[in-house]
Amino acid sequence: MTRTSILVDELHRAFDGDPWHGSSITHLLADVSVAQAMATPPAGIHSIAAIVAHMTSWVAEVTRRLSGHDAADPIEGDWPLPRATDQAGWLAMHLALANAMAHLTEAVAAFPEARWDDLVGDARNPALGTGVSFAQTVSGVVQHLAYHGGQIAILKKLVG
Repeated sequence: MTRTSILVDELHRAFDGDPWHGSSITHLLADVSVAQAMATPPAGIHSIAAIVAHMTSWVAEVTRRLSGHDAADPIEGDWPLPRATDQAGWLAMHLALANAMAHLTEAVAAFPEARWDDLVGDARNPALGTGVSFAQTVSGVVQHLAYHGGQIAILKKLVG
């Protein structure tokens, strides 16, 4: 397998496949109602909808980077406000995340195999995700999805 095919497979498993760690993002969100998505737990914990908006913005930012743009904060912001106020809005958020993942997967599939070890940005900035290779950046998105998937699984139990 090529590095590209491994990264595409990891993205698929994390988002809508069968990851070894548990449920994919798509599976976790499948039965979440708009009321559950928008429920805000105490102590400043992000809602499920906020996490979905956050994941969407970072998936789009990594796609921008793979497309040749300089690393930056996501265009919509690190934690954009969720747009869901009703079931249609919640479904639109699902679709936005799915579309962002499709664009990222296409960008990964088209990325030159010889460039995976090239660095994103020059200096290491953990908050911005720079100073690591393009391959590490894509693996980081997979880890990001798994991390927030765990949060969503816990929040589903908290909000019923």
